[in-house]
Amino acid sequence: MALVKKSFQFGEHTVTLETGEVARQADGAVLVNIADTVVLVTAVGRKESQEGRDFFPLTVNYVEKTYAAGKIPGGFFKREGRPSEKETLVSRLIDRPVRPLFPKGFHNEVQVVATVISMNPDIDPDIPSLIGASAALALSGMPFAGPIGAARVGYIDNQFVLNPTNSQLESSALDLVVAGTDKAVLMVESEANCLAESVMLDAVMFGHEQMQVAITAINELAAEAGKPAWTWTAAEVDPALQSAVRDAAADALTAAYVVAEKQTRQEMVGAAKQAAVEALCGEGSE
Repeated sequence: MALVKKSFQFGEHTVTLETGEVARQADGAVLVNIADTVVLVTAVGRKESQEGRDFFPLTVNYVEKTYAAGKIPGGFFKREGRPSEKETLVSRLIDRPVRPLFPKGFHNEVQVVATVISMNPDIDPDIPSLIGASAALALSGMPFAGPIGAARVGYIDNQFVLNPTNSQLESSALDLVVAGTDKAVLMVESEANCLAESVMLDAVMFGHEQMQVAITAINELAAEAGKPAWTWTAAEVDPALQSAVRDAAADALTAAYVVAEKQTRQEMVGAAKQAAVEALCGEGSE
């Protein structure tokens, strides 16, 4: 597979997306480079779903290795162990806007892994990881209703700043991360210093407007290097069974979720489920 590369201007920096040379066994793999912070993001999905699974097993892992900063672990801990707090938070940051874009009924296992290859201390890898996850999923052929874009917004001297560096954030009254599709905002995470609500809303709109260039670049990359779309259809749902379950359990579950005390609520939910099973399948069923 030939190397395919797309670049675009994003604030003060140029973002480069590359695919075709690294991690070619993955369904989608993208190298994202922003000012020498380089992140490799891969996406892999299983084409068959496990029978009986009723949830979407999406796993997102963001991994920082010390070699990315030119260091080797030393002292008492000579190897890298469990994920740090930063790695856990960035993994969740990627998961939140990505998960809702898979279709209802899609229960195939999907793994997205973002590995920091090289680190510029002034450029946080979270935005490159979000953009890379979107690009990798768009390339993979999975039923993903993306791509998404992501941007960090600062507020310095009463002006919005797109993708401020870590040194710029020290003097910024706002540190906001926004992610979404070309039509809607899906996720906002922010830290602000007593800013007006109107400023916060304008920051979200500013970030959403500026991220469109990333979405356009990912669409161009997918058009040139994307894999064929999966032939996936959702399993058929029996409307009669769905209605019968709703009639058997809706009132009891509604009453249960009004209860504030957790243990009592769980007992009521369990009783409602068991009563519905017995009503539909007969006494003694599980």
